[in-house]
Amino acid sequence: MMRVLVNGREDDAIDPLDRGLLYGDGLFETIAVRDGNLRWLDWHLERLAEGANRLGFPQPEWQALRAELSAVAAGATSAVVKLILTRGLGTRGYRPPRAAQPTRIVALFPWPAARPAAARVGWCRTRLGRNPALAGLKHLNRLEQVLARAEWDDGEQEEGLMQDESGQVIAATQANLFVRFEGGAWVTPSLAHCGVAGVMRRAFRTWSAGQGAPVVERELTRSDVERASSLLLTNALIGAWPVQELAGRLLAIDAAAAAFNDWVERP
Repeated sequence: MMRVLVNGREDDAIDPLDRGLLYGDGLFETIAVRDGNLRWLDWHLERLAEGANRLGFPQPEWQALRAELSAVAAGATSAVVKLILTRGLGTRGYRPPRAAQPTRIVALFPWPAARPAAARVGWCRTRLGRNPALAGLKHLNRLEQVLARAEWDDGEQEEGLMQDESGQVIAATQANLFVRFEGGAWVTPSLAHCGVAGVMRRAFRTWSAGQGAPVVERELTRSDVERASSLLLTNALIGAWPVQELAGRLLAIDAAAAAFNDWVERP
């Protein structure tokens, strides 16, 4: 099922001088496809545009990119599109080229295997570095998440929560985090210093506000999270995923997860 377009051409090769490969100099989006439709596409592209602007390289050819995304997703009942935008080719050395020509990579993958209805979550030892210049962006540098995900084997747990170097809880390795304390509003960690501002995080906040329950964004410590009554994880593929267990402690499954997912799947 996998199909790859590089700058609009069917290809599976990347130039070894591409700065995305050399330095992680680029951005990516993971987009859910349902019945040929790219879910939340405008929000994904909005985040991509912001990322390109903040990294200081040219905006992609939007018309061509949208056409490529649509071509790859056409006919797919349930699939995943990975979109990568790099600064393009360069020479050896960190200094970016003055006239960069971004590389577009659009790839279609099968929908992932079924997951449990609720997640078992632990704590990761690997910490996230704080860098406001990159905070919120879905950039290609993901070695912290790679190291964190290597901390457990399949079957032991489904996800791990990550703190930054100051001890603030930021997110799971592949998902944003929402925390609810007994009788209170949903709280999500501040992403002022690091972390990814997920599209599904945005969707959940929009939905919750529409329910008359705006989400609070603030810093959260590990002790804060450990006294929560309910946790949710969100990303573009899982929607809202309730957490049933955090480091061996059982948690309540909040009805908001199912209600939100119904809203997301609504035609």
